[in-house]
Amino acid sequence: MKAAILDKYDTALAGPEYVKMDEVPEPRLVNDTDVLVRIGGAGVCRTDLHVIEGIWRQKVDVKLPYIMGHENAGWVEEVGKGVQGFKKGDPVICHPLISNCHALEARRGHDMHVDGSEFPGINTNGGYAELLRTGVSSLIKLPQTLSPKDVAPQADAGLTAYHAAKKAAAHLSPGEKVVVIGVGGLGHIGIQVLSALCAADIIAIDRSDMALSLAKECGAHFTVKGDGKNEVEAVKALTDGKGAHAVIDFVGEGNAIDMGLAITRNNGAYYIVGYGGEIRISALDMITTEKRIIGNLVGNYTELVELMDLADRGKVHLATRHYKLSEANQALHDLHAGKVKGRAVLIP
Repeated sequence: MKAAILDKYDTALAGPEYVKMDEVPEPRLVNDTDVLVRIGGAGVCRTDLHVIEGIWRQKVDVKLPYIMGHENAGWVEEVGKGVQGFKKGDPVICHPLISNCHALEARRGHDMHVDGSEFPGINTNGGYAELLRTGVSSLIKLPQTLSPKDVAPQADAGLTAYHAAKKAAAHLSPGEKVVVIGVGGLGHIGIQVLSALCAADIIAIDRSDMALSLAKECGAHFTVKGDGKNEVEAVKALTDGKGAHAVIDFVGEGNAIDMGLAITRNNGAYYIVGYGGEIRISALDMITTEKRIIGNLVGNYTELVELMDLADRGKVHLATRHYKLSEANQALHDLHAGKVKGRAVLIP
């Protein structure tokens, strides 16, 4: 089968080709609960750029060459002999992890912390290919209203945004203020989820006019230009000088973290989703302000089911730009250059 292969790291993201197209053996069923999915769409994520940079080497043990792609949707191609409820041709979206759904952590809703899980596209072969091996516990059937190529990035980008926005929405009252930093592939989904789950006023910050326009389309009440100079003052002016009750940071690098903490009001919550930077705050400041700093990984299986229900109802729409699988390098370069409105999706 055809696949886009990562065979070397590029720490500066300076090379003309991040991946190379090649013919590789088709994946095979390993366990009785395995499923092969024919890819209909594979999302291109900023995490993929971080993988190419080599940042994930400190977190996972993966050997190059391998296939990236952790946001996958398509159609069931083949099932293991222990699989029930799915057949060839069923349209599905894949939760990012292949894990033991009977494990105690999974039963408690902490899917990302189940020991021994596989993470296609991160620590094993992913969906930048024609076929993907995953597990039946990862699959969610898609309704007729949703096409794999249009929802694939919901498997991680949408799910991660939903996971963080749902946490924030749970403590936001009508009329309170929530800030979304970064209106890219995750941020524009987070705004829609906040709009669907709570009645707080949403303030979006981004340096791109295209992104700020998208924020308004998605339901943001206010937008602030991320110029690196006046964001804090602009947010304070919109929040009676006190800052927002919740801040969701989908950037997590550059000046975003310091800004995010500065615009979080006392007794407010700062949700960190993007990464690459460092959080530094003194113990005294943590104590006297009672600010809460909350890390967010991708959401669990039930949250992906909930997100698909919102998408089916038209409450969450994913802005996508489609590329052929053979155009994987173009998609990655466009993402790196900030040229993608919403999410890039590879289609074999």
